[in-house]
Amino acid sequence: MKSKEFFSCVECGHQHHKWQGRCVGCNEWGTLPDKPVGVSPFVEGLHLVPLASVDQAQSIPVPTTVEEIDRVLGGGFVPGSVSLLSGEPGIGKSTLTLQLALRIARTGASVVLITGEEAPAQVAARAGRIHNRPIPESLSVFDTTDTKMVVKMMREQRPQMVIVDSVQMLNNGDEGGAAGSPALLRNVANLLAETAKKCDVSLLLIGHVTKDGGLAGPRTLEHIVDTVLSFDGDRRNDLRFLRAVKHRFGPTSEAGVFEMVGTGLKAVKDPSAHFLADRNPRLAGSAVVPVLDGRRPLMVEIQALVRKGAEKPSLTAHGLPSGRLNLVHSVGHEKMPNNLSGLDALVSVAGGAKINDPGADLAMLVAMVSAAREVPVPASLASCAEIGLSGELRRVSTMERRLAETQRLGFTDCIVAPSCPDGPTGLRLHRCETVIDAVEVLMGVTV
Repeated sequence: MKSKEFFSCVECGHQHHKWQGRCVGCNEWGTLPDKPVGVSPFVEGLHLVPLASVDQAQSIPVPTTVEEIDRVLGGGFVPGSVSLLSGEPGIGKSTLTLQLALRIARTGASVVLITGEEAPAQVAARAGRIHNRPIPESLSVFDTTDTKMVVKMMREQRPQMVIVDSVQMLNNGDEGGAAGSPALLRNVANLLAETAKKCDVSLLLIGHVTKDGGLAGPRTLEHIVDTVLSFDGDRRNDLRFLRAVKHRFGPTSEAGVFEMVGTGLKAVKDPSAHFLADRNPRLAGSAVVPVLDGRRPLMVEIQALVRKGAEKPSLTAHGLPSGRLNLVHSVGHEKMPNNLSGLDALVSVAGGAKINDPGADLAMLVAMVSAAREVPVPASLASCAEIGLSGELRRVSTMERRLAETQRLGFTDCIVAPSCPDGPTGLRLHRCETVIDAVEVLMGVTV
């Protein structure tokens, strides 16, 4: 039978039966190659493998001994897996991966660091600053930007792990295209991924991001790899967050928290205590809420600053979705006009955290009302509920974990929605139906 030919977009992978200037999948121009790809519908000598006979031990992760990374990966890197770490320039990707390489090499595993952006002397100097012991002999540096040399090294040396810093710096010998171009980047990633799987090498690629925070390069790059890790944070703040955007070997609902210190990145074992360390409950305009970052409960402080504004209030959010702030302020303006009418509001998450959790709605409202009335919220009270457009309080997911974290941090009372389940012993729940009821309970005032 005649083989079918098609043109595959280098950006999104969408297949076209004939060549055209614009891809219908991603609407990008000039992303279809000049030559079609031939695919035979029938292949002789097929060898089917019964699923029951597949060795599941091949997908067991190997711990890295870096607790926060193992938390995000569900135990560690799977041999033969391909991971992609993305983040803004200067956020600490190279420092994180160097620390990871040092920790893995200390276990006796062989690790190779491909340094396309830095000279080996620079890497060694950084390792000396962040590692207070002799550098393990099993950690090697390979100074090259030639993908074919990297492939040859993996086939001959068979290290347990290879880290490429960065994938945008690699070329492919005589193949045309500048380093980092979409077509070349896709081919380089495909070649490295195929070699890593055949050689059982855990491969970690470091990638840059674009101005809008997206991963630089073709979209098919995310489909090639098994895991996509995002490393972000405010460079004016010491906190950094590691999250799995995609993970074929486990959930994508865990977050790792690090703090940038003089000797590199330090794992934050108790983020809730870190976020509340400098909280002053005697000041108005502050409320505490248990939120979820993935599956991890965190206690964070939400602060509000209000002032008399124009007829149309100005709302500014830091670390919170502006849409949620607009919703909460609008409901508060309609249901409690004596408190929020005509007021500009600046609402922020203290400590540099970024949250996107509807459970923080009530805490935002309480913080704004507290600031407007100059009445501090009692130190032992927390709040967690979503606010509906009619001013009703709604239950959010995983309240059991949130309430357990609330009690662990020493809070004795928490305002929740009416349908919230019972909390742990020692934590008193105040079930309220509306925002008016909630603010009265939390602040001890009549609104």
